[in-house]
Amino acid sequence: MTKISRRTFGKLAGGAAAFAAAGSLAAPAIAQGQKVKWRMQALWDGGTTPLQFEEDFVTLVGEKTGGDFEIQLFSAGQIVPPAQAFDAVRGGAFQLMKTFDGYEAGKIPALAFTSTIPFGFPEAAQYNAWFYENGGIEMAKEAYAPAGLSYIAPSVYGQEPIHSKVRITEIAEFAGKNGRFVGLASAVMSGFGVKVSPLPTSEVYSALDKGLIDIADRGDLQANLDAGLGEVAKFIILPGVHQPTTSTSYVANTAAMKQLPDGFAEALAEAAKETAEAYEANKIESDKSALAAFQEQGVEVIELAQDDVVAARPKAQELWQQATKGNALAEKILESQVALMKELGLIS
Repeated sequence: MTKISRRTFGKLAGGAAAFAAAGSLAAPAIAQGQKVKWRMQALWDGGTTPLQFEEDFVTLVGEKTGGDFEIQLFSAGQIVPPAQAFDAVRGGAFQLMKTFDGYEAGKIPALAFTSTIPFGFPEAAQYNAWFYENGGIEMAKEAYAPAGLSYIAPSVYGQEPIHSKVRITEIAEFAGKNGRFVGLASAVMSGFGVKVSPLPTSEVYSALDKGLIDIADRGDLQANLDAGLGEVAKFIILPGVHQPTTSTSYVANTAAMKQLPDGFAEALAEAAKETAEAYEANKIESDKSALAAFQEQGVEVIELAQDDVVAARPKAQELWQQATKGNALAEKILESQVALMKELGLIS
């Protein structure tokens, strides 16, 4: 098979069907000759495929600003532990982070719904359309603004799998299992009877190996293959109902954003969108090869029945509502997402 570079993927993905629903961003008008240097901490560990795409992102920003906007990229934990990135960007320790909004849902309930919707949108294009066509980006900006942070753009991609030490063939069998989930998935899977432990990603392998958990969310198939999960969990459950589609996000310090020359903020948003499209295009291919590699290791792939997933959505919908915690913005976001799901025929 011909190897396609990440940058080539970026060119191809601009017209990819997976993102046909996303709106186009106008090319920014750049103020020439004003130099800006930022630091950015990524969500990903060094040497991983997602971090390579963040390298492409910072390169794109530089290209779109004629080399005047330089972003120094750091992998997860290089500046501060990942759990401290939110406060570090607020405080100006660095200007930009790639994050998973659900990590901060305890502080800002609305962010539970800008990261993933368990049992929700099954296709990346659908969730992406909510952001770009149904006001999602504007509502995410509203959620972050009181914290002195500026939401820039999402990176939406398809399902993450559930790795399991036990054979699970229907949703009812999740009940009573010990599992690792985070964000909104933690609340929803708990509602389906899972005893949830929100372990750090770095502890998933050992927790499965020691039998502390039966099932786990960790990352995409390729990342989990690289992490060796096939050695400690001999079942993969698909679709990943806990995280059928995911959005990570670019979030910046608001004061730093306000100081940017004309066109630089638009360059950030445009580069973020192009990088997201390229990453999802790459993930579609890597999912196929990673799944095949897992099967070669003797891992059994179990497909949940579509009827079973659909039948679980009404209960999931009740759990979504509970997760708003009565917060007005969270309720507004969920209402808009449910409206789109109804339009798409996902729920009645």
